[in-house]
Amino acid sequence: MGEGDGTISWYRPPMRGILPIADFHVPRRFERFLKGCPFEVRWDTAFGDVVRGCADRESTWITESILEVYEELFRMGFGHSAEVWREGKLMGGVYGVAIGGAFFGESMFSREPQASKVALTHLQRRLHARGYVVHDTQWTTEHLAQFGGHEIPCAEYLDLLARAVRMPVTFG
Repeated sequence: MGEGDGTISWYRPPMRGILPIADFHVPRRFERFLKGCPFEVRWDTAFGDVVRGCADRESTWITESILEVYEELFRMGFGHSAEVWREGKLMGGVYGVAIGGAFFGESMFSREPQASKVALTHLQRRLHARGYVVHDTQWTTEHLAQFGGHEIPCAEYLDLLARAVRMPVTFG
């Protein structure tokens, strides 16, 4: 994570936030919204803009150095974004890094209500369809908990991660 003074720090919390992939929960009310969804979802067409959208807030860990690293990961084929568009404008999205059967969700943003939820739901469905087994969210927020996000002990996470990164899974 980028710190205010420009340094980059590495965190390894005792509990790790994950989103279940196979058992991802879509709240009933939001599922109804998705049926008439006014958005178009695209993949990997505006990765840098999604990262910048995530950084566009009062307080952010996404520094210019972090942005450059993620854009390089994107060029290398590891960084991916789910983008939510309306009338040609980017309204929300989520981005992360994929290695084997693990997806490391980094951040999401929304410029219109529900846009980040649409991005997240489509991302989860894509991960499930392609055989991913873990979606790392670092920690669990109230927003992620409504979709089944929860925390597991670091030792359990590391076992799951060791298996996931060796899987022959691709995002595309």
